[in-house]
Amino acid sequence: MALDPMLLEILACPDDKGPLYYFEAEDSLYNPRLRRRYSITDDIPVMLIDEAEIVDDAEHERLTALADAEGIEPTFTP
Repeated sequence: MALDPMLLEILACPDDKGPLYYFEAEDSLYNPRLRRRYSITDDIPVMLIDEAEIVDDAEHERLTALADAEGIEPTFTP
């Protein structure tokens, strides 16, 4: 199940307060500036910095390419 679009409009990284990319098929939100991925469990974003995954260069490239290819927009425009 997809996250509510109204929720996505206000979701921001808890660390830098910037926008995120929502990867519905992967149940995750991604901050490309900090290379930090937040999981979504049972349709609830887990927005805890300590539980976020830091991705390596290869995964960062994959996620940014996927966002470009699928036209995934940031959750909001700063």
